[in-house]
Amino acid sequence: MRVTHLIAVLVSIAAISEAIAGPAERPNILLILADDLGYADTGFTGAKDIETPNLDMLASGGITFTNGYVTHPYCGPSRAGLMTGRYQARFGMENNSTYSPFDNYMGLPVSEKTFAKRLQEVGYRTGIVGKWHLGAAPPFHPNNRGFDHFYGFLSGGHSYFPDSVSNRVPLELEDGRADYMANEGGYLPLVRNAGAGEFNEYLTRALSRDAAQFVREGSEPFFLFLSYNAPHAPLEAPEETIKKYNHIQDPERRVYAAMIDEMDSGVGMVIESLKKSGRFDNTLIFFLSDNGGVYPEYWMPNSDWADNRPFRRGKVSLTEGGIHVPFVAHWRDKLSPGKFDGLVSSLDIAATAVALGGAEVPEGKLDGVDLMPYLTGEKNGSPHQALFWHLEEGDGNTWAVRTEDAKYMYQNLPGVGRSFFDMRSDPYEENNLVDQFPERQSQLAELWNRWNSENKQNILLQANDYQKRRQDFYKALYQERVRHSNERKPIVVN
Repeated sequence: MRVTHLIAVLVSIAAISEAIAGPAERPNILLILADDLGYADTGFTGAKDIETPNLDMLASGGITFTNGYVTHPYCGPSRAGLMTGRYQARFGMENNSTYSPFDNYMGLPVSEKTFAKRLQEVGYRTGIVGKWHLGAAPPFHPNNRGFDHFYGFLSGGHSYFPDSVSNRVPLELEDGRADYMANEGGYLPLVRNAGAGEFNEYLTRALSRDAAQFVREGSEPFFLFLSYNAPHAPLEAPEETIKKYNHIQDPERRVYAAMIDEMDSGVGMVIESLKKSGRFDNTLIFFLSDNGGVYPEYWMPNSDWADNRPFRRGKVSLTEGGIHVPFVAHWRDKLSPGKFDGLVSSLDIAATAVALGGAEVPEGKLDGVDLMPYLTGEKNGSPHQALFWHLEEGDGNTWAVRTEDAKYMYQNLPGVGRSFFDMRSDPYEENNLVDQFPERQSQLAELWNRWNSENKQNILLQANDYQKRRQDFYKALYQERVRHSNERKPIVVN
């Protein structure tokens, strides 16, 4: 009986230990996000003038998603969807959060749980290095949203050189316009958890170095969100790296190329750290951009340094150039190299990570899909039958829906408007077939209306005095684009 009792105790201890530690051999998860990266600006997507050997290695040794999408064509909302695994329209976060350290409403709603928090709850060591852009007030701080470690900046952008750092926040430029970069925290010291972070080298290098240190520490599985702000403006890079790209005639693209080169070198630094620590083979690595590269539009007429070919337009647009991004998954232990053609969303990263980590998520809580069964061949077909977008832009009536076969959208941009594309024969959206296939259009409209019925109005556009004071800062970014009320008019797509 004593032996039986001892066995029962040992079994109980083992069960408790497994419940705490989770399944054996849970993978580490590394999410690398570029900022405003043009689709054709990596080697594996076709770049001939920019070198990205480390990203190309991940792509050739992993799975490239030929139909990989983000949920929004600019920074903050795209990151909100990425971090929660839910369409940001579900909780009304469809605009960039301003840098507002005393505003407890300007950020990712505290009602939403990040997938970092879900992994943290099941024993993962979690970290974010780089750009946050989901709120600057204490309730939104990464350490309060599921991250054990934070090194980077809370704002939506930052200067790249240490000598630009200042606590002074100029309200205006010499010509009287609001200094958007300064007022949005772009020159503030970096942050390390609850205090200041050291910053004594080119920013992309500093972020990469911190990430490389994080992945080799600890014995528990980790999740690291390496959130680069490269190659987002301001266009700044080390002189020696810029000289490497003297073959590029356009001076702005030359600097932009150097910024991507520095990011790729940083990725290589992290990969080398993973290999030296013996963790590379069991680390699932995702790489993608938060949206397409900048494109000359009415709000940034001279920003033409990125290359989104073969897709149209870029950042801020719901055409493919704004939302169809370079997207790779690499896991040497589990994934065979290849291409995957099904519809894949940045939402799927959260769903895949929590499934692999053993975290429990309430039924229907996530909009993403666990990709692993599709990538290992256990399941066939597309993870999504349709993907959806909504923007609080212009008249608040900007939308798109895409199935494997077709895309139906409206955006008040020259040459876009209401459009219908056959994505099988015309993946680059060259031939607008609007109203030529009314039955197919109606089917897509019904899908979008059903999806939109579960969304909320925009919580970040509030008609109060505080927001009116912030309006000048947005004008500096959007070039006189007027922000509108948060009252969402009922939208019905026909």
